[in-house]
Amino acid sequence: MARPSLAARRARRSAARLHAVQALFQMEASGAGLDQVREEFETHRLGLDIDGESYGDADLDHFRTVIHEAVNHQARIDQLTDRALVARWPIARIDPTLRALFRAAGAELVAMETPPKVVIAEYVAVARAFFPQGREQKFVNAVLDHVARQVRPEAFSGDRD
Repeated sequence: MARPSLAARRARRSAARLHAVQALFQMEASGAGLDQVREEFETHRLGLDIDGESYGDADLDHFRTVIHEAVNHQARIDQLTDRALVARWPIARIDPTLRALFRAAGAELVAMETPPKVVIAEYVAVARAFFPQGREQKFVNAVLDHVARQVRPEAFSGDRD
């Protein structure tokens, strides 16, 4: 069997990120645990078409790792995100979809080896999927850039501000 192309692997990883944000959102909204939500996504959503919506073929390992690390490092990720937000707007006050997005992206920045610029670009694209008409993409870009520079400053050492 032929190995999927680089573009296909990237698309599967992008789909995994979108699903990870959905799963983290569902965990918070429903109070369900990690294993329950992971199983539901793997059984009923990933790679399926439901009511005309395609849920895309996702990189299952990446999906699992992102949600697992987001849960394991949630306190640190939330602290980093809080520092990037305006003082009057702690993470608890922002939209729950954005909270889930910041936690998924934070997992990749804190506990995984994904290059920070890739994390930022990918999660800005996820924000665009959830908020196609809003200013959220710029907000996500700014918050994730701040978090990435705190966690992985060496990745930005050659950048000029």
